[in-house]
Amino acid sequence: MRVIVVGAGEVGSNIAASLADEHDVVVIDQDADRVDSITYSLDVLTIHGDGTSLDVLEDAGIDDADMVIASTDSDETNIVICGTAKTVDDPFTIARVKKTDFLRTWEHSNGAFGVDFMVCTDLHTAETMVRIAGLPGAHDVDTFAGGQVHMAEFEVGADSPIAGETVSDADRFESLTFAALIRPDDIIIPRGDTVIQSGDNVVVIGSAESVRGFAGSLTPEPTLEEANEIVIVGGGEIGYQTARLFEAEGLSPRLVERDHDRARQIAERLPNTLVLESDATDIDFLVREHVDESDIVIAALDSDEKNLLVSLLAKRIGVDRTVAVVEFGDYVDLFETVGVDVAVNPRVVTAEEITRFTRKETTENVAILESDRAEVLEIEVDHDSLLFGNRIMDAMRELPDGIVIGAITRDGELITPRGETVVELRDHVVVFVDTAVLDEVTSAL
Repeated sequence: MRVIVVGAGEVGSNIAASLADEHDVVVIDQDADRVDSITYSLDVLTIHGDGTSLDVLEDAGIDDADMVIASTDSDETNIVICGTAKTVDDPFTIARVKKTDFLRTWEHSNGAFGVDFMVCTDLHTAETMVRIAGLPGAHDVDTFAGGQVHMAEFEVGADSPIAGETVSDADRFESLTFAALIRPDDIIIPRGDTVIQSGDNVVVIGSAESVRGFAGSLTPEPTLEEANEIVIVGGGEIGYQTARLFEAEGLSPRLVERDHDRARQIAERLPNTLVLESDATDIDFLVREHVDESDIVIAALDSDEKNLLVSLLAKRIGVDRTVAVVEFGDYVDLFETVGVDVAVNPRVVTAEEITRFTRKETTENVAILESDRAEVLEIEVDHDSLLFGNRIMDAMRELPDGIVIGAITRDGELITPRGETVVELRDHVVVFVDTAVLDEVTSAL
């Protein structure tokens, strides 16, 4: 498949990297330094130019393109790129936007703007934060098989109850599979006698109940259903969408917004959200409003520095859990190192969503872990799959190291996979895969 990616920033670069091994990828950007950087780091064709220009798109081979992904930082530019591509041929077009207004318009008119699939950065970021907030201690959360299967990643601290335990000792929950232990320089496919070390990131796959139970065993923090106090700092689009999604879960968050007009607008739109007009970097305000008693504080202001400050202030006054929006990807590790529990990068969230969509021909769903060091895939088994009609233990002998069958759903029923389990036609199988063997595994399954 020939794919044209317009925009070589963090989103476009991640998308190009995920597609380059299997597809003919062309990347367009107006920034010469970005073009040079991606030329030397990825096996893709690069073009220095304006992706809204028909001449540039023609240079990129728009006549033969199967897909155009517009991933610049400008909503309007991305929409124009898709519309321009449609004037030449009929490639499948994907546009990244921030404004939910564009998304709502597109949803009400099939193919509006010449866009076949639209990804809203702010909305997906809010959805990610709500999923993470719903599972105490989790750094990453995703669902598969229509919500029947959950995947979560947890960091094991020195004081974690499972630090120093073997996997068999830590595995106390029905319908739960320990898929991997991710370390800075290695990915361990665990066995029963594998020892879980402090600093490991543990990836588990299983039923929602088992994953929640495992999360509860690691931390006393409340689940989303048990949370009494949720404070969102920042009434921009991400903060607003996060509050709206919490309301949809039946919760009543508090939202802090400094701007009077914006605070009033949000209060009118969200009847079950208490909007406080103030500066959340004022520690006296935080104490006066008993923010220290909240279960979780979500920092969604318009700058990384402010989000870091709010998160650290919240920690200082006693808040158990903080989640912060981080626009600059290189800051994610810094935020989590200095005390922020989870840092969410909107650009990475968007890149993952677009990559997930481009994989739909071969997989039902995809979650990308640890900056693409590993993936969790959902596949539907057909006659050509190595799994079809075989016991898992037999099929695994034909597959490389670096893969774990995490869960199976069959006719709406969740099956915890064991070595003797026989995989049947049209089973949905959720698989953890080390990226190093991804191509081999996906072609076999």
